[in-house]
Amino acid sequence: MHRQISPAILYWGTPVVLITSENADGTSNIAPMSSAWWLGDRCMIGLSSGAHTSKNILRTKQCVLNLPSEDMTAHVNALARTTGSNPTNAWKASVGYRYVKDKFAHAKLTAQPSELVVPCRILECPVHLEAEVVKVNEMMDDLPERKGSILAMELKILRVHVEDDLRLGGYANRIDSEKWQPLIMCFSEFYGMGKHKLVPSRLAEIDEEAYRSPRKIGVMQVVVADEKTCNDEGKEGEQLVCASG
Repeated sequence: MHRQISPAILYWGTPVVLITSENADGTSNIAPMSSAWWLGDRCMIGLSSGAHTSKNILRTKQCVLNLPSEDMTAHVNALARTTGSNPTNAWKASVGYRYVKDKFAHAKLTAQPSELVVPCRILECPVHLEAEVVKVNEMMDDLPERKGSILAMELKILRVHVEDDLRLGGYANRIDSEKWQPLIMCFSEFYGMGKHKLVPSRLAEIDEEAYRSPRKIGVMQVVVADEKTCNDEGKEGEQLVCASG
């Protein structure tokens, strides 16, 4: 039997992406997120317009999508609930986010120069996708009070780097899908390609209701309790898409 429900988040399961971008002072930022999908040589990512990573990407038109494997949960957990915005906005502060200037050091990750874009890559991630912005689309046009709070960015993948042992034998440009084990985010929890949670997720410590935005799902009207607080830099910040900032 199916039942009608009204979930606060709709994260049905997508790969975790660590986005590297360049700060205004030339330093690097890392933001974990999971609202991303690929088609051809393009990738669509979803971010809050008020998030630090969004501002970096809109300014430079470049980023790197670093894909962690399922054994990198400790690094991703270290980045969860951190932000590159100083001061931290009210909503993020209320759910335990804090400003971290050097996220590479904080998460014990290693910066690696990119070849075609300025933002650096993350050495520990098995897959790096250097990218540039092609188009930015504002979402939530049907909600005047939220219009533009979420951005859908079309990225063109300029260069792909993968660890050599992920390549399919006998082919120069194919991935061995049996060897690639991406880290999956499903309703704020970490999963691999199996059926069980890998480790406790710091992101899942936040009550799902904290992410609820005003929208209609089926015939149910969803209402935000404190609209002013929720709209401070976008209620979900990058967290709507599993991003920290």
